[in-house]
Amino acid sequence: MNMIIECRQVVKQYAARRVLDKVDINVKQGEFFGLVGMNGSGKSTLIKAILDLIGIDAGAITIHDISHRKVSSRENVAYLPDRFSPPAHLRGLDFIQYMLRLHGSQRDQQQIENVLDGLDLDKSVIKESVNKLSKGMTQKLGLASCLLSGKTLLILDEPMSGLDPRARVLFKQQLALLKQQGATVFFSSHVLADIEEMADTMAVLHNSKIYYSGTPENFKQQFKGENVEQAYMNCIENK
Repeated sequence: MNMIIECRQVVKQYAARRVLDKVDINVKQGEFFGLVGMNGSGKSTLIKAILDLIGIDAGAITIHDISHRKVSSRENVAYLPDRFSPPAHLRGLDFIQYMLRLHGSQRDQQQIENVLDGLDLDKSVIKESVNKLSKGMTQKLGLASCLLSGKTLLILDEPMSGLDPRARVLFKQQLALLKQQGATVFFSSHVLADIEEMADTMAVLHNSKIYYSGTPENFKQQFKGENVEQAYMNCIENK
């Protein structure tokens, strides 16, 4: 199976603090890969390193077998950052149209409306300026732009942050549709139930290192947990 993202022995240091310590990650084509860790564990740092938004101090990263330093490696990537904040001067609908142009995605009005409806994004609300939207609505806007991007790899940093329970369910349904279409999704989360429900493969990033990488089912067996939450506590406390 094709490897879409490969991180080999990645090191990132901020002054005396090593945030990523010889991190290895392999994301296969068509899988949902969940990166789990506590707040401040380095999840966002790893994602930014993969996208070459920050430099690394050692190791190598490839996307689609191309060095992450090359712009061409990101041609088929849609990215939603943590603390997503779109340009305040745009209306919600303008932002989506702007992102579609950036992604080179040809979507008709019906396809756009289907995704907006699928996320329960009120059409009257997205005619408002972005700075008037709630955090949940703003997050939905970012998710909609990724879902409509037509890209084969989605990299989502805490994608369900700020979403209410109904919106979380709807977003998971949208992701399930993408999975049927063969998309690859690499996402971070500190909500372990989401990892257990959605991830084919998961990795635990803790104390700058990868403590585990594999299926959620094997994770529960290896660390003797009835669920991923119990296994996670056993994993990080027994090291």
